Amino acid sequence: MKFTDKKFLVVGSGRSGIGAMHLLHQQGAIALLADQSPKASVRGIRDSFLEEDREYGQVIVGEITADNVGDPEYVVLSPAVPTDSPLVSALRERQIPIWSELELGYQCEQGLLLGITGTNGKTTTTTLLGEIMKAAYDAVHVVGNIGYSYAREAMETRPDSVSVAEISSFQLESIDSLHPHVSAILNITPDHLYRHYTMDNYEAAKEMITKNQTADDFCVLNYMDERLRRFGQGACPARVIWFSSEEEPETGYFQAGEEILCRLEKGQDPIRLMNIHDMRLVGRCNVENVMAAIAMAHAAGLSFETILKVVRDFPPVPHRIEFIAEKNGVSYYNDSKATNPDAAIQGIRAMERPTVLIGGGYDKKNTFDEWIEAFDGKVKALVLVGETAQAIADCARAHGFDRIHFCGTFEECMRLCTSLAEPGDSVLLSPACASWGMFDNFEQRGDVFRSYVLGLADGQ
Repeated sequence: MKFTDKKFLVVGSGRSGIGAMHLLHQQGAIALLADQSPKASVRGIRDSFLEEDREYGQVIVGEITADNVGDPEYVVLSPAVPTDSPLVSALRERQIPIWSELELGYQCEQGLLLGITGTNGKTTTTTLLGEIMKAAYDAVHVVGNIGYSYAREAMETRPDSVSVAEISSFQLESIDSLHPHVSAILNITPDHLYRHYTMDNYEAAKEMITKNQTADDFCVLNYMDERLRRFGQGACPARVIWFSSEEEPETGYFQAGEEILCRLEKGQDPIRLMNIHDMRLVGRCNVENVMAAIAMAHAAGLSFETILKVVRDFPPVPHRIEFIAEKNGVSYYNDSKATNPDAAIQGIRAMERPTVLIGGGYDKKNTFDEWIEAFDGKVKALVLVGETAQAIADCARAHGFDRIHFCGTFEECMRLCTSLAEPGDSVLLSPACASWGMFDNFEQRGDVFRSYVLGLADGQ
């Protein structure tokens, strides 16, 4: 689609907004970027643009209403902007198309799109799938919530390229024509309910990834997720490929003992793919991520030989059950990406030593019961920080766990963990909460953890 001389309103100046402005500049569109963050400034926003875009378009900051943004023909939303905000609702009443930045990027996509969503595991699966596709394609773009924004990369795509996109529920709320040939929904567990309000709404947003798929496309689904099993057996418009870490589906990919197997047709003898210890990733969650990536790549036409060679050598993704170092006999793991209880459950399950666990952070209105129950005798101490600390402690005590410590700062927390851990133990940063309030994002939180650990001297 060509946007020459079309009028766009871009709301939000984060990575998505910057990428959108880049694409619109390349397309010759007329663009206004608006940001109502109290910390935003016109000069600061322009400084964050790519150099060739610095003087492009109009930028405004401060209060934004439907009355002070002109008469746009299209609106591109940052994922952080709720689709039911007064601004968006007023623009929608004017019959203006409301797009996510991902939809804007797709409008210019020329190649193959593979899209991944789900509550947990998206980053690992997307990164792994991107590496697998690079083994078969010269031009691969890893985009969305990971890597560059889709809009920034879209103009570089070509008919023989592949885009691998990590897609959030926020981005899926505002799609129109987005159409991955192979999609995946890894799991659906409670998260972002402050935005979606109910689990049914959240599930519906995730399932939007299949909105434009047909029987000529593929959707990879988690057989062990009740919501996804129901969706895959009913409303999913694409051909379903199952993966499962427990039960054995009639067709699809599954774990049996320490082996990953697949059955491509009903009644067929399963094909052995690999032993789970032949890969560098750890934990059941990563076995599921690997199966999903294998399924997507094979559905896209790659051979198992090509796929498995990449899987065996693939290292852990930063901030997702990432082994940092062993210091004084204590193993340190960075799982800062575990920003909800279900993701943090996977971190605990991956531990094989007595564990000092760091939890707490921003309150996303999640509950912590299942996370506490997953401690299963592995957690020797729970060290809590952030605004959710008391709520987590109350929940832990209700489940009979009282080895709890409170810290006012993250540095204090790290010092305490170092003193509590003994040789043969692990220290795991797996907070079950977002980082906002203490850090800009989970990456910054994980980087601080890594720096502290690597700074520990032997004998300290």
